Amino acid sequence: MASSSGDGEETTEETAEGTAEGGSWSLIGPAAGLSSRRCRLMYSPLGSASDVCLFYVKGEFFAMDARCSHSGGPLCDGDIEEADGVLQVFCPWHDYDFDLRTGKSGTSLQQQVYEVKLEDGDVYVKHASRLSLEPFPTEEKKKKKS
Repeated sequence: MASSSGDGEETTEETAEGTAEGGSWSLIGPAAGLSSRRCRLMYSPLGSASDVCLFYVKGEFFAMDARCSHSGGPLCDGDIEEADGVLQVFCPWHDYDFDLRTGKSGTSLQQQVYEVKLEDGDVYVKHASRLSLEPFPTEEKKKKKS
C-alpha cells in the first residue's frame, strides 16, 4: 500500500524501528534519493524469500515481496505499466501481472504488499523484519570474522 504524507497528513507514534501493527517501520532512506530509480531491492535479514521491492512510479512509493508468488521470479527486474489506471509490475519470468497497490493479479495469484509512508522527507516501509538497501551479512560470513 502506498501513502504519501510529506506535508504531515499522516501522523504516527512509531519510531523508525518501533513496532507498528503488522510489523515495524524501517527507515529506508531519503525520498529524494530513492525516487531516482523505479525499483530498488530491500534486503531482509530473514533471507531472500523475505526481501522486498520498493517501487517509485508516478510520484508514489509502493512495496511488495520481491519474489513472484508464482515461481519466485525477481519482480524488481519486471516491466511496470499502467492499464486502465492500475499500476502493475510484470514478472520477467512468466509475465504474471501484479497491482502495485493491492498485490492482486489478473490470475488467482496474490503478492504481499507493505505499507509505505513518507515522513520528514524519508521513506519508511512496514515489514515483519528490518529492511536495508544493503545485504545483511550471512551466518557463514559472521562465523569467519569471529
